[in-house]
Amino acid sequence: MNTAAIEIPAHVPPELVTHDFPLVFGKFSDQNPWETMLPGICEGPDAIYATNLFPGRGPAWVFRRLKDQRAIFMDTVRFSNKAFSALSHIIGESWDLVPAELDPPEHTQMRGFLNREFSPPAMAKLEDKARAAARDCIERFKDKGECELMVDYAFPFPVSVVLDMLNLPQDRMDEFLEWEHMIMDMGNFDGVKTAIRKVTDYLRGLIEERKRNPGTDLVSQAIAAEIDGQKLSDDRLIGYFFNLYIGGLDTVSASIGNHIRHLATHPEQQQYLRDHPERIGDAANELMRLYAPATIYRTCVEKTEMAGVTIMPGDKVSMLTALPCRDEDAYPNPHEYQLDRGSHHVAFGYGAHACLGIHLAKRELRIALEEFLKAVPPFRIKPGAQITNLVGGVIQPTSLPLEWDC
Repeated sequence: MNTAAIEIPAHVPPELVTHDFPLVFGKFSDQNPWETMLPGICEGPDAIYATNLFPGRGPAWVFRRLKDQRAIFMDTVRFSNKAFSALSHIIGESWDLVPAELDPPEHTQMRGFLNREFSPPAMAKLEDKARAAARDCIERFKDKGECELMVDYAFPFPVSVVLDMLNLPQDRMDEFLEWEHMIMDMGNFDGVKTAIRKVTDYLRGLIEERKRNPGTDLVSQAIAAEIDGQKLSDDRLIGYFFNLYIGGLDTVSASIGNHIRHLATHPEQQQYLRDHPERIGDAANELMRLYAPATIYRTCVEKTEMAGVTIMPGDKVSMLTALPCRDEDAYPNPHEYQLDRGSHHVAFGYGAHACLGIHLAKRELRIALEEFLKAVPPFRIKPGAQITNLVGGVIQPTSLPLEWDC
């Protein structure tokens, strides 16, 4: 983006404007963003107006305090979710991601149905299948003394779980993962457009097939569901399944990579969890706070004051959850791993728009660590490994070579 051509609105204090915000959506880097980028932002002002955050999409506000992000999450009157990603617009369509891009009352209606499908009891029924999927991945590399964690485990494990929930063919996993990675690579717009089209066309075909041959999977259940006496339109179904596709693949995969990288570089903490496996759930929660990967977006629709600045209608807000999860006012020594902090963080969002799949994600992350630590001897990052990281949108390693002594 040509920063010289960006006109800064009069309500934005010049000293809060930055043209080189490091956590750019879709950007890749050889630097570890958790060590080289995030701490500097956490030491800066409470509000930033970043002009380069979304290549080709204009500036956005960034708020780093927990209290401010919680306030925005809770305020569905002055901050809208509507069509921020606009994935459908890229291919000339107009469906919204469901429920992520809906506002009340549509959002309230959809969550009433969807919350039942993703409730803790419903997700508990997936425990055995999820554990089997994790073990199946690990079995393929545990005796080799090494793995490429993202390719061998962090990506395929949660994808396998989602494919099972939707009753989709496991043998197409590589293709589904390729589409997901293309969508996240915003530096290649043609690739993004191609992947969105491929996913959308696949989902339309899937909907037609399940209408003819219904089952007990989530796809069939959504097709059969009625909200206020009305079945969901095909566009609503597309938005729902696309949201499951994106959400089910990126956040959990990113977190598995972030969490296992931390344990690979902190052998004493890794050993503690081996000795105290009953604390792995607590560790997964603290690691989720320490390495909150997701960015959630809002558009201001009514003038409001926040963190000493004025936010005007039309202003975009980028909710980098990593920032409030490291707010020093909320967490003593926020950049440190402390197993007994508790679960009050916003890594999965907050309020009515909290992550639909939070109970599934927490279960997957716990299982991922439990099974990996159980089957793999003490592991470390391969000496000299070049680790590439996605630093914006979702923060994660995209490669993570590990080794251990067999």
